Amino acid sequence: MGIRELLSEILGDEGHAVQLAENAQQAREARAAGAPDLVLLDIWMPDTDGVTLLKEWQRDGLLTMPVIMMSGHATIDTAVEATRIGAMNFLEKPIALQKLLKAVQQGLTRAQETVRAPAPAPRPQPQPDEAAAGVAFGNGAPAQHAPVRAGALVQPGAEGHTFSLSFDLPLREARDAFERMYFEHHLGREGGSMTRVAEKTGLERTHLYRKLKQLGVEPGKLAKKGV
Repeated sequence: MGIRELLSEILGDEGHAVQLAENAQQAREARAAGAPDLVLLDIWMPDTDGVTLLKEWQRDGLLTMPVIMMSGHATIDTAVEATRIGAMNFLEKPIALQKLLKAVQQGLTRAQETVRAPAPAPRPQPQPDEAAAGVAFGNGAPAQHAPVRAGALVQPGAEGHTFSLSFDLPLREARDAFERMYFEHHLGREGGSMTRVAEKTGLERTHLYRKLKQLGVEPGKLAKKGV
């Protein structure tokens, strides 16, 4: 408990949103609710050890986020096995602050590089009777030039621009793409004011700055364009 709370305070002070799990079952439930940007996974837990949980995620196709393993008792063989399964790093406890922050930043950078990888080719145009499966966000009336398509989210924007998001993307990529559109929308409406955007989105300014940096959103350019 002490290590969890300490790591949470450190990462929270760095502007990260942190969710805690005291055992493997809680970690499973958190992963089922959505893919985090990064996981710090201890090897010794009350119910299931971390390497076994890592194997489960790998087996079930849920190992889509960077995972950093932690332990104060693990052997070199354990570290090698975790890396072979898919862990990107291994930290030995007690964990030095700078080593922790460097590993977290490397993990988040790798996650962003994965998100920015070339997108798959678009699906064939759906038939008209499939249109009801789409969802549109706007002021109540979709733009005439932006029809709602099956398996896609279409958002009419300012000055006739539209933003589309394919439902065929992995959850993590779809979430990041939506968040990028979301913040660009609010930055455009607020003229690039970080203070007003922080109030609108309910985020602290420090967390907002870091989130925009992770997503590759540049407030200054949006403010000049008036998106």
